[in-house]
Amino acid sequence: MAAEIPVLAPAEESAAPAKANSRRRLMIIIIAALALLAAAGAVAWWLHGSARHAATAPKPASLAPALYLALDPPFVVNFDSEQAVRFLQIAVQLMSRDAATIELLKANDPVVRNDLLLLFGNQKYAVLSTRAGKEALRNQALASVREVIRGAGGHAERLEAVYFTSFVMQ
Repeated sequence: MAAEIPVLAPAEESAAPAKANSRRRLMIIIIAALALLAAAGAVAWWLHGSARHAATAPKPASLAPALYLALDPPFVVNFDSEQAVRFLQIAVQLMSRDAATIELLKANDPVVRNDLLLLFGNQKYAVLSTRAGKEALRNQALASVREVIRGAGGHAERLEAVYFTSFVMQ
């Protein structure tokens, strides 16, 4: 007796490859999901390690703490507006990380104050009414004070910033 080979009906023949294709797709999706999870885990591990390293890394030794010099009393100047005389009061602080620069500024306080008074008194109300105008004035003040330092034989670049700690226009 010869073994009979089962003959599949046409509906059964198409069902077998469809099951194989769906299993293959399922396996591809599972493998892709696992690869994505592994990549996400690697990125998280790397970021966590970087953050931990940044938190424990020592700060550069060359970055000294900031030193501030308040120019007291505040500057009070009058300047012209379109129709009226206006007043401007500005409290200023200078910032450097170099003690020698701070001492040089203290020794040259009259020159610094004179130059800043001239600068502040030469402003326009409409310009100073904007944030951009105030920032521009701050940058001009920094350049002015750096010129005083340079003229006194100091290192102008060691003055890092000029800050307005009070700014009143009337």
